[in-house]
Order: sequence, then structure tokens, then C-alpha cells
Amino acid sequence: MRIVSWNVNGIRAVEKRGLVQWIQDESPDILCLQETKANPEQLSPELISPRDGSGRVYTSYWASARKPGYSGVAIYSKPKALEVKPFGIEEFDAEGRVLAADFKDFVLICAYFPNAQEAGARLDYKLAFCRAIREQCDTLVSQGRRLVLCGDYNIAHTPLDLARPKENEGNPGYLPEERAWMDTFTHAGYVDTFRHFHPGETGHYSWWSYRAGARKRNVGWRIDYHCVDPLFIPQVQSATIRPDVAGSDHCPVVLEVDLAGTGERTP
Repeated sequence: MRIVSWNVNGIRAVEKRGLVQWIQDESPDILCLQETKANPEQLSPELISPRDGSGRVYTSYWASARKPGYSGVAIYSKPKALEVKPFGIEEFDAEGRVLAADFKDFVLICAYFPNAQEAGARLDYKLAFCRAIREQCDTLVSQGRRLVLCGDYNIAHTPLDLARPKENEGNPGYLPEERAWMDTFTHAGYVDTFRHFHPGETGHYSWWSYRAGARKRNVGWRIDYHCVDPLFIPQVQSATIRPDVAGSDHCPVVLEVDLAGTGERTP
């Protein structure tokens, strides 16, 4: 199963840049989008129910922000989810930041973490979100569920994860408090799947500023992740980044999993 996550920075804008054709060509089993910036009522039928390369129709699920043109997440899936629900916390659901989909063998959480903003203006909100998402993950794992938490975390965890760490100390996305949360999250056993397969490697980024040709020069940040609980790792086959895919200031990140070996869930 191939699970793709992509911050599209406006789904209607990226539709004009070929999103529907890209979905058909790539045919992921599940596609998680962040920063959709739209309500489903504003979208074309092709965006609501796109088709894969063989003509199979995706089911789409949406969580939109109350503020027009802001935030929002979506999940496109070929397998039908047993249940899909928002976060359940009003201050975060009002910004359309989370969808959790139960696919029987695992729970997939598509999340758009808040940006801490300049001078940490929303750092408290960001850290409250981080604590809440960790609590949700812990609850699911304590119930014996396998877990994938994917999306735009808006955090570069270590100096390996951005091109210019020294210059960005004190900037949102690389604040000490944000990195400390990632430390506690991974120390608790949650696995950054890209780092699992690419330990110590530099130069792999998923976001680039539109300024000064940053993408062409690969002056970027790795802030988009698939993290899984430790018991799910044996089923994870690969984790990759797709900088070749244009259309947004982010690029897609891809997780390949083999569900055949998951066996029965722990009750």
C-alpha cells in the first residue's frame, strides 16, 4: 500500500497545475492533503471524486477551516475507511487541522500542524496542538492499534533537516520548543520513517521558500513526515521524498507499507 502526503498550499491552485492528472498517473492507494484552503462545496467534481489510472474512483473526506481560504485537510482513499472523524477538539477542528481514518489494520491521521509564526506568535497554540496529537496517538497505541501520523508538521527536527540550521535558529519551524517536542515524540518510540531508512543523510527536503530560487538551489526544509508506532515498522517498506513533483512550495512524501504481514491486531 502506498500512502502519499502532500501540502498543496491551496487545492484549487494546484488543480490548475495538474493535480487531477497527477493523481491518475501516480494512483496512490491513499492520498493525504494539507492546506487545502477550500470547502468541498467550492470544488469541481473531479477534485471530489478523482480516478486512479485504472478508472477506480477515490472516496474523499474533508475537514475545512471556518475561515475561508485557510488551512484544511483531506484524505483520498481507494480502500473504504471504517470511520473518519476530525480531531474532536474545537480549537483545532475550527481550523480543519486533523482527519483520522480507521482502515482496520491501522489508523491514519492526516494532520496540518500550526505554524508557530514570527516571534513565536502562535507557539502556545502550536505546542497545545502537539500535546493533543501525542495524546491521541498514545491512546490509539494503548488500545493496540497500529498508527500512521502523516502531514505537514511545520517542524524541522534536527540540523540534518534544513539547509541552513545556524541561520534559522530562532525562526518558526526550528524553535527549540518545537524541536524538543519532536525529541519527546520520537523518544517515546514513534518512528520518523524517512530517518529510519536514511539516517544521517542531508539534502533531503520537502519545503522550499518561493524566494531567491530556493527550490532550484535546494535550500529547503524537511517538515513533512510519516511517523508510525514502533510495532508498525516491520510492515514499512520504504519512505521517500518526491522533490520532482511541482505544483506547491511543498513536495509529496511517500510511505510504502506491506499489510500482508500485520496479522491480527492486539486487542
